[in-house]
Amino acid sequence: MAYVISLDTGGTFTDVVVVGPDGAPVIGKALTTHDRIFSGMREAIAAAAAEKSLSLEQLLAETTLLVYGTTRATNAIVTKRAAKTAFVTTAGFPDILVLKEAGKFDPHDFRTPYPDPYIARRHTFEVRERMSSEATVTIPFDESQARAVVAEIVARKFEAVAVCFLWSVANGEHERRFGQLLDELAPGLPYTLSHELIPIVREYRRASATAIDASLKPLMQSHLRGLESDLRNAGYKGEILVSTTSGGCTNIDAMVAKPIYTIGSGPAMAPISARAYAAQERFGDNVIVCDTGGTTFDVGLVRDGRLTFTRETWLGPQYTGDLMGISAVDMRSVGAGGGSIAWIDEGGLMHVGPQSAGSEPGPACYGRGGLLPTVSDAAAVLGYFDPSYFLGGRMKLDVAAARRALETISSRIGLSVEECSFRILTLASELMIRAIGDITINEGLDPRESAIVAGGGAAGMNIMLIAKELGCKRVILPKTASALSAAGMQYANIVAEETASLVTSTENFDLPGVARVLDSLTTKLLLFAQGLAQNRPHHAIEYIAEARYAGQVWELDTPIPSGHLKDLAAVIELQEEFHRTHERVFAVRDEGSAVEFINWKARLSIPLADPPSPIADVDIVDAETASKEPVPRRDCYFGDAASVATPIYKARSIMPGMRIAGPAIVEEPTTTLVVYPGMSVTLSAAGNYLLEI
Repeated sequence: MAYVISLDTGGTFTDVVVVGPDGAPVIGKALTTHDRIFSGMREAIAAAAAEKSLSLEQLLAETTLLVYGTTRATNAIVTKRAAKTAFVTTAGFPDILVLKEAGKFDPHDFRTPYPDPYIARRHTFEVRERMSSEATVTIPFDESQARAVVAEIVARKFEAVAVCFLWSVANGEHERRFGQLLDELAPGLPYTLSHELIPIVREYRRASATAIDASLKPLMQSHLRGLESDLRNAGYKGEILVSTTSGGCTNIDAMVAKPIYTIGSGPAMAPISARAYAAQERFGDNVIVCDTGGTTFDVGLVRDGRLTFTRETWLGPQYTGDLMGISAVDMRSVGAGGGSIAWIDEGGLMHVGPQSAGSEPGPACYGRGGLLPTVSDAAAVLGYFDPSYFLGGRMKLDVAAARRALETISSRIGLSVEECSFRILTLASELMIRAIGDITINEGLDPRESAIVAGGGAAGMNIMLIAKELGCKRVILPKTASALSAAGMQYANIVAEETASLVTSTENFDLPGVARVLDSLTTKLLLFAQGLAQNRPHHAIEYIAEARYAGQVWELDTPIPSGHLKDLAAVIELQEEFHRTHERVFAVRDEGSAVEFINWKARLSIPLADPPSPIADVDIVDAETASKEPVPRRDCYFGDAASVATPIYKARSIMPGMRIAGPAIVEEPTTTLVVYPGMSVTLSAAGNYLLEI
């Protein structure tokens, strides 16, 4: 028998999904162990193995593929634990990272201090050299001075080097030479060359991506190689792939070479799950993805059946944070997860997040020493959680500790603990609704015409409140909701992407030049595929142009309809596709303007597994009437004057076709669904919960 294991290590929980030959997924969940990631992984895999009546060793021995996603890179940046990195650039341009893109939400507010660069100005080194935009040498590479720079980098004990020379995207000769000097004079010192990582125009974006990537190399090389070693020592002999922020997975060697693609790689898998589940329930091609974890609420889109991508992913606030610059799945995050801390400001106003209790010590209700009130503590006090059945009974909740934590803020605002708890949940929901509005309404998509797929261990607490406020009628909470990102890895393809810059316009389109660029990208991808396509004969390459109207600042991803640009008819088709894309996003098209093409992308996909197929509908019956045993009840508070004796349904007692009317609580081993008064939920034939608002 062959199994596939996918696992996602988040800031609070490690999620595992195991799928065997029968196609039925099982979930394992454990608290993330940050000091040694494999400890939490082992516990989560063992929990999933037990659901299959297997030991950990048996499951690993019978598994052929393991896909791993991690927040290690993200956490390293947030906690300032990335490597001490030197930034090397063209003489005369030392302030690329300092000046950023100079954006600001309030241009007249001069009280806000200027943001720090990702790499400190004192860690910046200049090398005398200069390439022109036409790929010719304007100032020769000063090798003696470059050698002196490398010597100083070694003397000051830098742990990594980011190299970004002006116009290296046109000609990377000088960057390559500096890399050769590093290999010669500082062997083993990790470095990143900008023209190899992200060969696009716009100096800050390229420099920022290069700096981030280089700073992660020592950490992620050690982490991924160590994880591989731990898995092999535990008896696993199958293939290991790592999820990427570009919406797929790849091998460890590729991720070690470009660790920036591990940032946000877990959340990037959630839209893949959402697309599969929406198709399974025949809910359409436009899907809002809501992934509520212990630390953050992540929201994304599937539009016309396709993942959405962006180069606007910021680490930290927009403009004042640091821009990743790479093409990544567009997932927006707010600090409103289950572990988000509620607090009162000096003016007496309540806030939720962005600070999180994480997994160590975690919310107060975990009984691990946490003292601050969180969203999960609020849900425990409201009666939504069974203290004896959290994580399927593997973890006991301390409701008394949660109540004590909440009393520290309820007493300050003159509310009962229950009223305060419900307000915390409502406030967290409002933050989530705002994040959904940013990625839907602001991008020209009406959420009322879209389906919602909700995931994350904390999703069931308030997804019905969110859907009601947005006016969404089609909402899915999958059986694998608590591990939505890990489940997405089960349906992910092996993905590789190559990018190149060539600026041209429909007014004078450089057809031969673009053809050469696309051919070059194709050659690189096919070379990469040779090592991964064993026993996987099928692959596809799609081509995308980053385009804009003349005079615009930012580009839109525009698929090349013909797949390749061989003649002017294909260019006209591409131009029309851009008009359609622009109209869809901005509700306007300007056919009188020339279209400029800035960057070109080729994306390779090698399928690993087929997504689940739609299943026929089943007859609907009332759950309470159909239940063979009396339904237990528990007092729960839903914002009214008093608590309500609420029916409690364990997942094992719910059969496909059963409809549960609210108020009710549905308890899965790894998540809890709160069905609010006036709402209902039906278990579909595929095993997903279909929420009716």
